Amino acid sequence: MEGQNPAPGATDGTAAGHTHKGENGFSLLSFVFGQNPLVFSAATATSLLSGLAAVALIILINLALAPDRDDLVSLGLAFAAVAALTVALQTASGILFGRLGQEVLARLRARIAERVEAAPLRAVEQVGPARIQALVTDDVFTIATVVVRLPVLFTNAVAISGCLFYLAWLSTPLFLGAAGMMALGVAGYMLVAGRARHHLEHAGGRQDALFAHLSALVLGTKELKLNRAKAEDFRSRHLGAAIESVRRARTHGITLLALGSAWGSLIVFGFIGLVLFVFSGGGTVATGYAVVLLFLIGPLAAVMEDLPRLALARVAGQRLARTEAALAARAEPGAIAVPFESLVLGGVTHAYWDERTAEMFRLGPVDLAFAPGEIVFLVGGNGSGKTTLAKLVTGLYAPESGTVRLNGAIVDETSRSVQRALFSAVFGDFHLFESLVGLSGAPDIDARANRLISRLALTHKVSVEDGRFSTRDLSTGQRKRLALVAAVLEDRPFLVFDEWAADQDPAFKAVFYRELLPELKALGKSVLVISHDDRYFDCGDRVVHMENGQVTADAPAAGGAARSGEPKFPKAEFVFHSTPM
Repeated sequence: MEGQNPAPGATDGTAAGHTHKGENGFSLLSFVFGQNPLVFSAATATSLLSGLAAVALIILINLALAPDRDDLVSLGLAFAAVAALTVALQTASGILFGRLGQEVLARLRARIAERVEAAPLRAVEQVGPARIQALVTDDVFTIATVVVRLPVLFTNAVAISGCLFYLAWLSTPLFLGAAGMMALGVAGYMLVAGRARHHLEHAGGRQDALFAHLSALVLGTKELKLNRAKAEDFRSRHLGAAIESVRRARTHGITLLALGSAWGSLIVFGFIGLVLFVFSGGGTVATGYAVVLLFLIGPLAAVMEDLPRLALARVAGQRLARTEAALAARAEPGAIAVPFESLVLGGVTHAYWDERTAEMFRLGPVDLAFAPGEIVFLVGGNGSGKTTLAKLVTGLYAPESGTVRLNGAIVDETSRSVQRALFSAVFGDFHLFESLVGLSGAPDIDARANRLISRLALTHKVSVEDGRFSTRDLSTGQRKRLALVAAVLEDRPFLVFDEWAADQDPAFKAVFYRELLPELKALGKSVLVISHDDRYFDCGDRVVHMENGQVTADAPAAGGAARSGEPKFPKAEFVFHSTPM
């Protein structure tokens, strides 16, 4: 079959902000707040209060360490109360942000699914399944993990800020020294953080290739098992190389961030030593500084530990924003069912990148017309543009030039969904859903589906119950028959079959061409059949030939269906009856 591929140079995105709105429009905090403003506000408040309570604990500890205190009992009771409050607040914030994290995970996945469903087919094909799978599984999980860590970040941020204020109250000169040392630590960290982000962004880009190879591992398992050398080469040079590339880039990034964190810790310990043993000569203030700075090591280390997660979330959020931009689609009104009177393509063209020839393949200009109740065979060599033309006919692709007229009216972006609503199709790369999606609640759907399954000689293999197929573990030809069942039950006026009979045995090919197609025609359905089976072209009304993207002939079929008389049906009842949906 023919398809389309993204033009060379298409890249995935890798740079933006994580908690502020970056150049690609994704703001983590804004998104999390939007999921549940009340819960987010409550979770943030409990986190901030937890940080303040932690600062209060340090102050109480410092007061208790002062010599000659005669209020230790009251201090102890206050300490117990504040400690209990701290634990309660930390628990509440953890639960609330954990809930938010799961909501974010679910909403992001649903959001990606909505974007894919709404996007033009061409955009989905250019983005590719590997990147979409990476977003749904890895990137959104990275973002949700950071959401779960937000209470720790907020609590530690407040605790660090509160402790700094307390240090300033104890001794302004020492505070200025502490602030200078911390600034030095932050500067050292930021110096390596930029390089670390480069490695993490590279890892994000390589994830798409990794997921593509993982998909190939499953889909190509038969070929790999048949050839040990091929399997070892794929595992080492392709899949293994992608795994190693992601591992190496992430390891480099996380290692640099860890070194930056170690530099910050070294600065803190160095300042504690200077305060205790060089500048102050001991005393109450020095002891207080030592206690507070030792406490700060924990929050600072936690913040440093979360920085790699924030960097990964930054990359994930940017990839999400870039992909959403690539999938951007104009809002279309809901499809309105209209009677099918005519579909006319006038001077329609379309172009896509052909990897086989490493150049742009151009289809058209094409002039074609379709009427109700006719069977049209679309034929031509591989790569001639048949499937691409079928996607233009069905409205899955928009023409780059020319016009499509439905019932005499020009189809544009606001009415292309109406064009698509006329069609059911089984393409060469069809997907068989596990149930009759979109047909739930249709009258007598199970019985109608099972009658069709019987007609297609699959009763011994599969059945439909509550709108679901009992199995999809079938041969390609058998799954195509089930796809035909689903397409016919949708009861659309125009059906497209792309090499449908290619995987059927000779006897069933005859059933399809000699019996099923005439039945559909008798119901007034239009059928576009992409086929190489020239022995059955007499079953059609017209045969359209394509070559190198051009329609080279559009002529009546010799001895076609319009003159073939009534088809002979087996004793099974006439099952392709039309039932309002």
